Amino acid sequence: MRETSEELAELQTLLDASLARSTSHLRSIITGSTLTAERLTRILTGMCTLSLSTVTAKGEPRISGVDGHFLHGKWHFGTARNAAKARHLAARPAASAAHMRGEDLGVFTHGTVEILNPQGGEPAPDWPELLAYFKDFYGAAAFDWEHDVIYFRLHPHWMTVYAPDAAKSQS
Repeated sequence: MRETSEELAELQTLLDASLARSTSHLRSIITGSTLTAERLTRILTGMCTLSLSTVTAKGEPRISGVDGHFLHGKWHFGTARNAAKARHLAARPAASAAHMRGEDLGVFTHGTVEILNPQGGEPAPDWPELLAYFKDFYGAAAFDWEHDVIYFRLHPHWMTVYAPDAAKSQS
């Protein structure tokens, strides 16, 4: 868990507000079957496969998989700089992501991405810390980190968690 107490409070506020403004149908499914921010961050460690949805220039949805890392209460993920999803997100930063573990856990997020290491641009202030984490996770020689990969942070404006049996969600 890498979240500060402020980040946990912010995430809990987001989870509570998202559920409160969800449809009655979704609330009927999730209420009583969710997790606190602290519990969620203890479960979402390491790499979590995400289904990431982007939008083409024609407004058509596209979905693909990415390695997601839940750090500081937000999803972080990378892809090749020349990938279609990288072009979509650079032009249209709205995205949705889902992480599911069978029927035991679902984390659903809508938000806007930030490019963490733009080619030729100024990286995010915390990029050195994140880059150290990614190099440690994947290996320092896994990529040409400056030229081959682009990383994003998904700033959520809506996030909800479904965990009908919280004990199973930890596996």
